[in-house]
Amino acid sequence: MFDLIIRGGDIVTPQGVVRGDLAVAGETIAAVAAGGTLPADAKNVIDAAGHIVMPGGIDPHVHLHHVWIKPDGTQLVTAGPEQVGRAALHGGTTTFIDFAYWRDGMSARQAIETRDRDFVGKSPCDWAYHLMLHSEPPPEFAGQLAEAIQAGYPTLKIFTTNILPKRSGRMIDFGDIWEAFQVLAREGGLGVIHAEDNDIVMHMYAKLIREGRVGFENLAEVHNQLSEDLSFRRILRLAENVPGTALYMMHVSAGTGVAAIAEARRKGLPVFGETLHQYLIYSAEDYKRPNGQMYHTYPSLKSTRDQEALWRGTADGTIHCVATDELCCTLKDKTVGNRIDDTTGGNSGVEPRLAVMYTEMVTRRGYALPQYADLVSSNAARIMGLYPQKGALAPGSDADITILDPTRRGKVRAADLHETDYTPWEGHDIFAWPVTTILRGKIMVQDGRYLGSPGDGRYLKRKISPQTLAGRLA
Repeated sequence: MFDLIIRGGDIVTPQGVVRGDLAVAGETIAAVAAGGTLPADAKNVIDAAGHIVMPGGIDPHVHLHHVWIKPDGTQLVTAGPEQVGRAALHGGTTTFIDFAYWRDGMSARQAIETRDRDFVGKSPCDWAYHLMLHSEPPPEFAGQLAEAIQAGYPTLKIFTTNILPKRSGRMIDFGDIWEAFQVLAREGGLGVIHAEDNDIVMHMYAKLIREGRVGFENLAEVHNQLSEDLSFRRILRLAENVPGTALYMMHVSAGTGVAAIAEARRKGLPVFGETLHQYLIYSAEDYKRPNGQMYHTYPSLKSTRDQEALWRGTADGTIHCVATDELCCTLKDKTVGNRIDDTTGGNSGVEPRLAVMYTEMVTRRGYALPQYADLVSSNAARIMGLYPQKGALAPGSDADITILDPTRRGKVRAADLHETDYTPWEGHDIFAWPVTTILRGKIMVQDGRYLGSPGDGRYLKRKISPQTLAGRLA
């Protein structure tokens, strides 16, 4: 007897969409079959007729229980995995990847253990970490990174800018990046890169402050297209000179970034692109709206022409994932900074991501369901070393399943969500919404009822696949 059968849905499988039944035994998918061919008995049956059955969403870029410094120098500690995980599950996301901060005087192992204290027993979603270099690497860096990759922590976050003029320690110089790439290439790791040209960014901060144009609505002039062009091409050129270096370019915000990735991929380099749903939907003009800081994350929003390039990138395979850069705080904390040099980054967006992207991709732009599922789930699993355990509705895969109701119509409203007291997507149309979310066979959300608990999530150790290291999607 199966533990669960989902009957009659349009199932998004690795081979395409099939109308039929899906069976779960324990924590994994046992079978995907034509309707009526599975045994009639099961402990639980869900009627999914008229619904879309897809892999649980995967967000490869979140910052939970994250410390941000407010303009007055005090700390803002953002919402943690329990609160954000509950919202994620309501929105159909079952897995996210956060960051373990590798700071001065700390080993890679200590960075992981420190981050575990924020997650273990507190996350209802499954999760993983990117190691994040947050200071100049120590002499023992290469050996520790190699050990971490082999231990199941194969992704390394690197910044090429300090982002804000009053902060230091994030930017890693290119000599150290060069050394890191050599370890990643040798050990089978993946570099995940925040690439902006620090000289351009800091020059523009100084220029605008000198001119008295310090309002946050000018952020697109600071974190601009030229910065993305120069930084992407420099980091990709460095990777090209360390054969075997695979890269994932985070939060691509400009057409120049899309073009740089496309050029690198034409050369056969193993480079992948991520954008954020706010970059696809909002532009720098939205900074002028009331509480315009709501729409901001770093790098800045750009022009409508950049949006068009990003959409083309999601359609032609240059952009592989749509993430959130999740940073969940109150509207008061999100809007406390109002200058180019103190505006809070990140966004509260994990819950409406699947519904908003369905509306924009499938309903408005005609993307096929498998392409949509790839962009919000499966490609992240493939690139980050989770596939086919995650991101696939196939026998043997984890039973992480989201059931969408494509007849659901309405608007995104903060009052209906479970993250915080605001949403940048307030009033955005929705043409589908998750009605059931299942994590490893357990129903976590059904018809708006939350059935999960903080201890349900597990850490996911990963290994980057040979296909990803060769620049292909498995």
